[in-house]
Amino acid sequence: MSLRINIKVIPGAKIEQIQAGLEGDMKVWVRGKPVEGEANKQVVSLLSKHFNVPKCAVTIVSGLKSRQKVIEIEG
Repeated sequence: MSLRINIKVIPGAKIEQIQAGLEGDMKVWVRGKPVEGEANKQVVSLLSKHFNVPKCAVTIVSGLKSRQKVIEIEG
């Protein structure tokens, strides 16, 4: 079973957090800057903890260089 979600990433935040929206979209705040994929790595890590799955189960389907991303979570 897999789940696809749309997220908006806010890099360079003071604290890391996840906020679920009313329409199923999520906002994810990460400390990392969008340099050399650092923010993407932190997004994967934060979502894996939130959904209680391993990091390898979280995939960025689209939006690698954008704040708007589509994430697929397996399991």
